[in-house]
Amino acid sequence: MCGLLALLCGCGTRPRSPGAELVFVIEANPANLDPRYATDGQSQRIDRLMFQGLVIRDAEMDLHGDLAGRWETPDAVTYVFHLRAGERFQDGREVTAADVKSTFDYIRDPQNKSPKIGAFRMVASIEAPDQRTVIFHLKEPYASLLWNLERSAAGIVPLGAGREFGQHPVGSGPFRFVSQAQDDSVVLERTGSCPLAAENCLQRVRFRVVPDAIVRALELRKGSADVEMSSLSPDMIPVLATRKELEITQREGTNFAYLGVNFEDAVLRKKEVRQALAYATDRESLVKFLLRGEARLASGILPASHWAYEGDVKTYRYDPLKADQLLESAGFHRGPDGTRMHLTLKVSTQESARLLGAALQDQWKKVGVALEVRPLELATLFSDLAKGNFQLSYSIWVGANTDPDVFGYVLWSKRFPPDGANRGHYRNARVDELVAMIQTQGDREKRKALCSEVQKIVAEELPYLPLWYVDVVSVHRKGMEVALTPTGDYDFLMGADSRNQ
Repeated sequence: MCGLLALLCGCGTRPRSPGAELVFVIEANPANLDPRYATDGQSQRIDRLMFQGLVIRDAEMDLHGDLAGRWETPDAVTYVFHLRAGERFQDGREVTAADVKSTFDYIRDPQNKSPKIGAFRMVASIEAPDQRTVIFHLKEPYASLLWNLERSAAGIVPLGAGREFGQHPVGSGPFRFVSQAQDDSVVLERTGSCPLAAENCLQRVRFRVVPDAIVRALELRKGSADVEMSSLSPDMIPVLATRKELEITQREGTNFAYLGVNFEDAVLRKKEVRQALAYATDRESLVKFLLRGEARLASGILPASHWAYEGDVKTYRYDPLKADQLLESAGFHRGPDGTRMHLTLKVSTQESARLLGAALQDQWKKVGVALEVRPLELATLFSDLAKGNFQLSYSIWVGANTDPDVFGYVLWSKRFPPDGANRGHYRNARVDELVAMIQTQGDREKRKALCSEVQKIVAEELPYLPLWYVDVVSVHRKGMEVALTPTGDYDFLMGADSRNQ
């Protein structure tokens, strides 16, 4: 790390020419820019710039019209959306109700194998009676439908878009797709009028894929990159903050870091083992020293600011003695070398994930757990998780915890991949009952009570081990206005200023 600090402090700055494109360094290649398939964070954030949904959320997590100017619910199982006039795809075609209908019909068709099919299982049919009206008919009331129609969740694509659409996507958002080179870059250009004066409005952004955090930091330091978002190790931030040409923007975030657990594994299926691992994890020290305070401890997937959050749940402060007792009572005795069991943790190749794995190795060794950390490329990691090919995993939920529907998505026994994200195959009959009621209950207070019960059960059973909500931190060139959202979206680019590039 000392060598890194010297590099960051000593590199010369190469000025960028006026009017150059904005260079945004990202840590991983977007897996699929087709919004009907995109589930990884980079794809969803970039898609949010290229596509519109029927509705859109703001920084306070309130929903507003996007393509839909207004909507009404004449009854509990009918949603009628009225599209704005004049909305067009980037190839000039008007966005019509037929495009909206075909987008969701495509997702709902099992033959297309969209990972988002489960979000629309409550939809019985979709009508497009005229050019600007779309009607969703539900099988039963579904309180979370609007969130599944939000821009990040389901961008609207043109009628007739096939399986290869992600290679040359066409949306109706403020930026259009120019090119993508695998593991190199994605280039977007602005399509319409600017929210700022024309001479200062950002016209082009290049998302450069730079897997190594040190190299990303050096690109910012040299001036060959303009901005990054939550992709650097905490140690790098104060060093870069000393550079007069750079500045830091930071806010508390809601993206949820956790350890996934595979319930098909004979060892991890035992609740005592999962609880022991939670007690063996010194999260406070990890946040303080590994993350440099850039996170807030989590007790579950919903952040404390959420209306359905339940704080009165079982928590796990660092207690290695308690962890020892639980493992002993579960029948896992120490061998001659002090080891009780061997476990494997799959993580991405990102530096922060590898460092966390190494820290957990050290902490869990104290209670007799030998942990093997296996770093994988992001696409391989998500493929293994979907197949259930893991014991433990480290992931961050990006923007998924904005609505209680997330409980069904990750906990319901009906939502194993590809119909959801219950990757650990967790099964609990009472949780199944509760998440089904949460989806149909329209009264907020009654829905909150159901959510509270789910959170209490989950905190006891630990289908995943909650870690923290990560702060959103951006290093960027000085003078660039970066308005952060709790989920770390790239929405600020819609109004980004091209001056001083």
